[in-house]
Amino acid sequence: MTEPDVTLTDYALAIECLIFAVILYRNKSRSVRLRRWFTLLFASICAASLFGGTVHGFFLEVDSLGHAILWPASLLAVGLTALAAWAIGAELLFSDRISRLIAAVAFAGFLAYAVVVLFLTASFRIAILNYLPAALFLLIAFLAVYRREKNGSFLVAACGLVLTFAAAIFQQFELGIHRVYFNHNAVYHVVQAVALFLLFLGGRRLVATEFKTRRESC
Repeated sequence: MTEPDVTLTDYALAIECLIFAVILYRNKSRSVRLRRWFTLLFASICAASLFGGTVHGFFLEVDSLGHAILWPASLLAVGLTALAAWAIGAELLFSDRISRLIAAVAFAGFLAYAVVVLFLTASFRIAILNYLPAALFLLIAFLAVYRREKNGSFLVAACGLVLTFAAAIFQQFELGIHRVYFNHNAVYHVVQAVALFLLFLGGRRLVATEFKTRRESC
């Protein structure tokens, strides 16, 4: 195993998100679409962590077959996370018609992103550029609806999302505990695990709660 700290924390993140996805999928919900999008969000993060961890642990060499298959797969999973983020934000803010339209546009964007990843470049920066607008949109949606509803679930979910941004900053500035035994990618995974737990808590309450949004007036 080439990077055990990164691989093991990635696998732990995958297990965490798999548990969250199963719980949300089986959860009773007042909004089936919202439940499904939250399930996709965590399932896609699970897949990205599983594929990414395997690359870091066993297929770091770019010319290896495992890297050629698993690395693009991990980036495509990140693309699905972005799709889910767009759709969740749209469900919270807009009417059924507009939210479906936004989800359709986001899906078309995912297809374009997949073409870039599979045939042009499998750079992680492409994944970040694709995911960042969706994450910011979702954060704005959480805060906007919290301001109107005063429902703490939105604030918990927003805090989790903000913490994911903090985790990404730690990663980009390579803030690790030890270069060999617990590097910046491993620290990123630990912080991300806490952030996703908060996002799960907020999301679970949201899919089970009846709330009023701009959907009634859009």
